[in-house]
Amino acid sequence: MKKIRVMIAKPGLDGHDRGAKYIARALRDAGMEVIYTGIRQTPEQIVNAAIQEDVDIIGLSLLSGAHNFLFPKVAQLLEEKGVRDILLFGGGVIPEEDIAFLKSKGFKAIFTPGTSSHEVIDFIKENLVRDE
Repeated sequence: MKKIRVMIAKPGLDGHDRGAKYIARALRDAGMEVIYTGIRQTPEQIVNAAIQEDVDIIGLSLLSGAHNFLFPKVAQLLEEKGVRDILLFGGGVIPEEDIAFLKSKGFKAIFTPGTSSHEVIDFIKENLVRDE
C-alpha cells in the first residue's frame, strides 16, 4: 500500500508557521509523506502544487482571520479543476462559529489550538478513502 501523501499549506499573508510545522512533523513521524509548501501561498499555488504532487490530503493552517475566504477558495479551485478526491482539513485560530461554514465548503475537519497530533492522525486514518 502506498504511503498517504499530505500537503500542509499556509495560505495568505500569515507568517506564523509553528503549528503547521508541528503537524507536518507529526504526520511524517506517523509514516505519511508530507509536502510543506511554506508560508504566504496563494490558493492557486496550493491547488496547483497539490495536483502536481498527487496528494491525498490538503491541510491548511491559518491564523490571520482570512480563513472564511481562503479555505473556501482552495476548495472552489479544486472543484473547478475536477479534483474531488482530496480530503481537506484546516487548522489554526478559527472561531467556533466559523467551523460549520468551513465544513459546508468541503472541509471535513477544522482543528483549533490545543488539538493533539494524535487527533489529526486518527482523523486522517478514519476519513481517507483511496482506490487501491
